[in-house]
Amino acid sequence: MCFLQTDVTSLRLQDWKHQGINMSDSFKEDLQKALLKKDKVGAAKKAQEYLDFINNVPLNIAITGESGSGKSTLVNALRGIKNNSEGAAPTGVTETTMEPTEYTHPENPKIKIWDLPGVGTTKFPAAKYLKHVGFKKYDFFIIVSSERFKENDAKLAKEIKKMKKNFYFVRSKVDHNIQDEKENSPDLKEDELLQVIRNKCTKELEKLGIESPKVFLVSSLKLHLYEFRELSRALMMDLLNSSEKFCFFLCQTLIWKSLSRRQRF
Repeated sequence: MCFLQTDVTSLRLQDWKHQGINMSDSFKEDLQKALLKKDKVGAAKKAQEYLDFINNVPLNIAITGESGSGKSTLVNALRGIKNNSEGAAPTGVTETTMEPTEYTHPENPKIKIWDLPGVGTTKFPAAKYLKHVGFKKYDFFIIVSSERFKENDAKLAKEIKKMKKNFYFVRSKVDHNIQDEKENSPDLKEDELLQVIRNKCTKELEKLGIESPKVFLVSSLKLHLYEFRELSRALMMDLLNSSEKFCFFLCQTLIWKSLSRRQRF
């Protein structure tokens, strides 16, 4: 199953800019010309060309966070493979990702999952991190932390928000966190312990200036537990909302405007 979703509007515009072509204006002009000529076949052809273009543009998803937070393990989990599988992102207790590394989703080669170097290390200080990893080319971001969320995580989120792109926070290794919380609160049930962890994550991020943060609690080694399924579902719904609906309403709006213009003359 392919889980990953993103903001397709920004993806398409970004791709057009890289090609030096304003595909949006070109598409609108060709479609409107066909409609003004009452060329239904031509209009349908142009609309299909646009949808084909949309479907063949790659989707770039960045997994980021501090060193040792479990980024690479999450990359493998999202691709549906184990850490020891062939082609898996290398994992370890020390930073194993030294450059942004692309991994293709096995069920959809247009989905690219990028394992980014850890932020805040000597080699990748926060001040230079965004430029080093080429943040603008990514369409969706998952910010990972295995402990408490810190200032570097909040800085990343704020920069991503400035770019008007979607992002989630993921608290990884939550199975370890639950064991730690059990020592402090042995009488609490697991769902209550999860809520304690969630509340802590939310408060940490709000103190750092992030309003209403969306946080998922996961264990990349125990995908059947906790909120990996919810994370996957949220990612899937984001793509459905931003791609199919975007295409549908764009085509619908352009056709309606063109027909309305004809009626005025």
